[in-house]
Amino acid sequence: MAAPADMTTKNIGGVWVMNKSLSDDTDDLLAAQNIGWVLRRGIGMATITLTIKHFADPDTSAERIIVNQSLSGLNGTVEERTLDWAERPREDYVFGKVIGKTRRINLSEIPDEKLKEGWTEDSIEHGLIYSHVVNSTYQWTAEQIWGFMIVDGVRRHARRVKLTTPKVRLDKVLVYDWTKSN
Repeated sequence: MAAPADMTTKNIGGVWVMNKSLSDDTDDLLAAQNIGWVLRRGIGMATITLTIKHFADPDTSAERIIVNQSLSGLNGTVEERTLDWAERPREDYVFGKVIGKTRRINLSEIPDEKLKEGWTEDSIEHGLIYSHVVNSTYQWTAEQIWGFMIVDGVRRHARRVKLTTPKVRLDKVLVYDWTKSN
């Protein structure tokens, strides 16, 4: 389902389901992140749901995004992001120990041309969300840009992903359908 017309990158809060028919296949991406075959198969077969809370922290006024990612209703991972470009360590059973940082970014500041492609005018106007995550154990870096794109004639939440390892660079687009407010 289309993202609400009044929703911008200033508030992406809600419940989103990955549209696997419109998203790029992620098996090679997950394999490059050293995620085992069994877990990759489970992820590949599961319905991936993102429940996103997007708000200003009442204590610091910093912009925050909390993403609860579930797989076919089962507990998945929780990602807490503060859009202040400070490095924060995190560990979960899917991606292991990582260090990530997130910020709002203008299109002209995006460091990779491929990550700049396809964003709606409102995403560009309000700024995109840029995430940079490093796993030094398995030697991968994931850069993501979050915003809105017109995909299959419909405005949808999307993420461009660039994953690099010493051996490979992978570029993917993940597309999400709006389901409801949270």
